[in-house]
Amino acid sequence: MTDVTSAKSARRPHHWRRDLIELAALFTAVAVADAIANLIGHQPDGPYLLMASALALAATAGFHTWWARRHSHAPPPDTGTDTEGVSGPGVLDSGSVSPADEAGETVLWRMRTTVRDAPGSLAALCTVLAGYRIDILTLQTHPLAEGTVDEFLLRAPTALPAQQLTRAISAAGGSSTWIERADAHDLVDAPTRVLGLATRTALDAAELPLALRQLLGRCTIHSLPAVSITGRATGETAPVEGVLEETVMRLRDPSGGVITVERPYLPFTPTEFARARALVELDARLGPRVPRSEHVLTLPEGNEITVRRADRDDLEAARAMHDRCSEQTLRLRYHGPVRDADRYLDHLLSPRFGRTLAVQTASGRLVALGHLLWDGDETEVALLVEDDWQRRGIGSELLARLVALAVEAGCESVYAVTQASNTGMVAAMRALSLPLDYQIEEGTLVITARLDATPVRSLPPYEQAEH
Repeated sequence: MTDVTSAKSARRPHHWRRDLIELAALFTAVAVADAIANLIGHQPDGPYLLMASALALAATAGFHTWWARRHSHAPPPDTGTDTEGVSGPGVLDSGSVSPADEAGETVLWRMRTTVRDAPGSLAALCTVLAGYRIDILTLQTHPLAEGTVDEFLLRAPTALPAQQLTRAISAAGGSSTWIERADAHDLVDAPTRVLGLATRTALDAAELPLALRQLLGRCTIHSLPAVSITGRATGETAPVEGVLEETVMRLRDPSGGVITVERPYLPFTPTEFARARALVELDARLGPRVPRSEHVLTLPEGNEITVRRADRDDLEAARAMHDRCSEQTLRLRYHGPVRDADRYLDHLLSPRFGRTLAVQTASGRLVALGHLLWDGDETEVALLVEDDWQRRGIGSELLARLVALAVEAGCESVYAVTQASNTGMVAAMRALSLPLDYQIEEGTLVITARLDATPVRSLPPYEQAEH
């Protein structure tokens, strides 16, 4: 109670000097009035003059009171969160707030729509978003020959359906609207994200396909070599400057061949094409490169092994390991004629098609290879362990590390192609303790490990129906 009283006193201080002056003025006015009354009261029209003076004084006092209240020096109304009884263009109608809004339950969306390149087009979209209590976190514009593509990162109420939002955007002038769920990683602004992708690409050539996928969103990337495994020319080439055709982008692969990027429904913009081409050019200028990190492990039997990244510099050592492997081991790994096994090595060891881990002994002999291969939207894992080093835990160690790389790369699942008789590979996949799917395809066993049980689905672009 003491604090409240002192606070009120602080807002309305008592000015004793002003009261003293007003009291002195009152006494002076009484003295002057008494003198005037004695002087005028004895005149013939004295009473009438006194009544007129009284009315004039009353009118003057009333006017002074009205003027003081209208132009008072009281502090302005409290501008806090309490807006009850206040209306105007800057105050939202509390009746339009849903329970979900009050609870603060929101989700992140990435939305892209095409608008006319005219003043007020963007303002119309922002007005619609504000009406649904949607917060615009980031905005990018992609100019086209006709119109502009606006890409938003939005924080919207959880209860708001995506279809309702796309219909509202279409009514506001947006067309070919694409919307998909986003996550906290998308909160990074575009320049920072592009610089981060360029840094990852500069450190590791295997990052280029992943960087392109993160740069362009949900898309399918294929690296098509200029020369097949059998040594024949595939005819896959692309101009140095690349080719952009609506939802297909073709870029010249620095290692030869072409990188094809496809995205359903949503056409690529010239801005996205320029960014992708810049990443590919950076990769071409830096040349082949693989991080040189090594991890020394001790097997249960006491032998030390080293796990490291491998590339085409390990081609001869990998061929020597093939020579020491039995035909049965090579057949289980490559699912074809044993004599063709060496042909796959140049492709498998290329960082353009994935990542490879090598296991070598203390003497430097290569005894195992593990591959994480980019296969469009999917990711394949494959293992080859030399016969004398099998059943020592090397395959499980390699597979666990490959899956960790896949998770780091944002893959939703990995699959292994093997045979039911390959008990070692089946046991290694089961040891991951991940949800597994089994499928028989053309006599082979395909085991898929789901790394993300709840993948994010995208909605196709919404076009306004013509009437």
